[in-house]
Amino acid sequence: MKVMLDTNILISAFVFKSKKMNELIYKLSKEHEIIICSYTVEELEKLIDTKFKVSLKDLDEFLKNFPFNLVYSPTSVDNKLFSIRDKNDYIILHTAIIEDVDIFITGDKDFDDINIEKPEIMSVTDFLEKYS
Repeated sequence: MKVMLDTNILISAFVFKSKKMNELIYKLSKEHEIIICSYTVEELEKLIDTKFKVSLKDLDEFLKNFPFNLVYSPTSVDNKLFSIRDKNDYIILHTAIIEDVDIFITGDKDFDDINIEKPEIMSVTDFLEKYS
């Protein structure tokens, strides 16, 4: 399956390493295709540099070794496929839809009320419970 990761999942994997995140990344890398969109990478770089004060060089090394496929996020979208409170999150899920992603993993509650057929929106815990 194609599984897209949200920015907060990548931050957790990079900054707050935990047993659960290690399990998620291991499972994804062995059994699924990990997708990350260009918008997420840009957002990740900004947050790591400003909020977490972690070296961008370390982030580059992390991403270089992380098993993922990068997809392009369009910079503007004409039609609305769904509604979401945080307009900055729209482009990430829109990219998942146009890239035909099966599952979108996020910890962001703004995605909880979105009713779309695909991708399935899941938390890390939900994914691990369903696919482990």
